[in-house]
Amino acid sequence: MEVKKINFLKSYSSVLLLLGGIVLGSIFGLVFKEKVAIVKPVGDIFLNLLFTAIIPLVFFTITSSIANLEKTEKLGRLFVVMIAVFLGTLLISAIVMIIAVSLFPIHENIIITKIPLENIQSGSVGDQIAQLLTTNDFYELLSRKSMLALIIFSFLIGFATLQSGEKGNAFKNFLDSGNEVMKQLLTMIMKLAPIGLGAYFAYQVSYYGPQLFGVYTKPLGVYYVACIFYFFVFFSLYALVAGGKRAFIVFWSNNITPSLTAIGTCSSIATIPANLEAAEKMGIPKHVRNLVIPLGALLHKDGSSMSSILKITFLFAMFGKDFTEPSTILLALGITIIVSIVEGGIPNGGYIGEVLAITVYGLPMEQALPVAMILGTLVDPIATLLNANGDVISSMMVSRFSEKTKW
Repeated sequence: MEVKKINFLKSYSSVLLLLGGIVLGSIFGLVFKEKVAIVKPVGDIFLNLLFTAIIPLVFFTITSSIANLEKTEKLGRLFVVMIAVFLGTLLISAIVMIIAVSLFPIHENIIITKIPLENIQSGSVGDQIAQLLTTNDFYELLSRKSMLALIIFSFLIGFATLQSGEKGNAFKNFLDSGNEVMKQLLTMIMKLAPIGLGAYFAYQVSYYGPQLFGVYTKPLGVYYVACIFYFFVFFSLYALVAGGKRAFIVFWSNNITPSLTAIGTCSSIATIPANLEAAEKMGIPKHVRNLVIPLGALLHKDGSSMSSILKITFLFAMFGKDFTEPSTILLALGITIIVSIVEGGIPNGGYIGEVLAITVYGLPMEQALPVAMILGTLVDPIATLLNANGDVISSMMVSRFSEKTKW
């Protein structure tokens, strides 16, 4: 299998343009100060377009993905083991990040106390769970404030379509078509991101001043150190679990090309060929690697799990909220799992996960989302490394647990 040559500029063009827009916007904010408020509507227009596209995009993406699953009993055990490995590593990576932000807490000087949080209705724990997971009318699903309820509803529609068999083919084709149209729409909207976020950042810099640049320094440092630690330490532990010392040697001796491909392309999907080739050299059975690695590129993202925790803690610090409560942490773990599933296969899917987290915690969307998007862009390279490489090491563990493979 031939691995495509990495084109750095092509792979990172969207990231470079986005960062370029942010830098130019920051310069304008520093130079023109209050006068730059005239470009704020440009940023608002971009965010409003993004908000309106998110609801149908999430619905069509999830429903079409579920509706296209293959129902085969032969792969039943393999599928169960794969899901268990995916969930286990996602939770471990999230816990590692929670420990990291606990050891090096993010206490920002800029706390937006004057911006009110979204209204969350009070009531018993049961009532709050019901309001979080469901709505009492269909039209309420069309609000971004009901994002989690929409995701659950989309899963149910997808499974219902799958169970309908041939009679549901027409509806499945509608879901597939809608999924493709909405992905293209988001791609079109994201082409405006350098201008939209540039205008937003220009306004923020003019409002808060140069001190805004230092806000991102500590969380980025904590994230990159935690990710490097997780990459070398926990991937090594996973290899030892998969087959002891020999599996450890096999993994790290065949891991260079997938790692460089992930960093060079900044895409889990683009790393699939390199991952498959490495898995073949590692001796992972064909039916295992051909299932785990492609599905892992869509559903399994350790780096995104860690970045989700970072964004949540950063936003909590930004808005003066306490992240240390057990219920908050447990909810964050649940969000990271959903984010990993939802963002797979969606261009710029991490932004969808950010909307979910912001909605669940009741943070003000207009102020929180741009900050989370910028932070997500800055951590993207190493997050992709963990996302893509995690699929290879997961395929080793799945092979060990389901096929009793030995190295």
